[in-house]
Amino acid sequence: MKTVLVTGGSGFIGSHLCERLLETGHTVINLDNFNDFYDPLIKRRNIANALSYKNYTLIEGDIRDTSLLEQLFKNRPIDVVVHLAALAGVRKSLENPLEYIDVNVKGTTNLLEIVKKNSVDKFVFASSSSVYGINSTPFRESDSLPVQESPYAASKMAGEQFCRAYSHLYGIPIAALRFFTVYGPRQRPEMAIHNFTRLMDEGKEIPVFGDGKSARDYTYISDIIDGIMAAIKLKCSFEAFNLGNSSPVKLSQLINIIEQKSGKMALKRFMPTQKGDVAITWADISKSERMLGYKPKIGIEEGIDRFVKWYNNHKS
Repeated sequence: MKTVLVTGGSGFIGSHLCERLLETGHTVINLDNFNDFYDPLIKRRNIANALSYKNYTLIEGDIRDTSLLEQLFKNRPIDVVVHLAALAGVRKSLENPLEYIDVNVKGTTNLLEIVKKNSVDKFVFASSSSVYGINSTPFRESDSLPVQESPYAASKMAGEQFCRAYSHLYGIPIAALRFFTVYGPRQRPEMAIHNFTRLMDEGKEIPVFGDGKSARDYTYISDIIDGIMAAIKLKCSFEAFNLGNSSPVKLSQLINIIEQKSGKMALKRFMPTQKGDVAITWADISKSERMLGYKPKIGIEEGIDRFVKWYNNHKS
């Protein structure tokens, strides 16, 4: 069994990953700064179960703190780093691009510098489907990547490039995972599925940007965790992988499914398309199927049903 450092391990994806690692016998170190991008108390609740494990350690700190990182690696052997910590959100990155560079690019490079000095079996980098920008569909890892549509997307692309460079220069085994619109229990409250479900439950209007024809490749959290676990085991130098469901869902269809599963009607407020948004995301997952054995199991209908049940049990 391995000792795994998970950055951002109290967030949506991170908390699920930590639990899976703990359940399979690994030792987990969660490094999280509990920033206020959304309510830190939500993240505290996310890790309540993990804290009961003896092989789980929570360290409150920032990936930009190089002294902390050096001390962390000095005090214990770390076999794998799964780097999930980041500032998320396309629209917010338009308001404060410098902070996204500081956290997503500089923070990632800080980790790569520490890993360079300390041998690890694998570095897993959480990238994003946003790196594809406006591209032909479905998106393939071999695609030439266009100009990024937002500072957030640019920061993730820069993170990938630093990973590629450090893998090439220093022989660090790295897998960059391009996540496609992850959803499920504990999803961040500002993301569409969670936000729409809450607003519909409260009888409030939901914001619909554009004409409802935009589409996203929604991917259920357990499928994403399966992909991360496979990437941890993979022998490689540097590889990028799509982790998606490979089945885009239009925004109007998504709203209809939430209505059906929640029994609530959506009061729609149509708004202009937002700068930084793209019309469609769609993952070609053939490389992930071939090299990771990745096979998503949860379709959008079942996934929304599971999410709505979780929401109803936790909305208080």
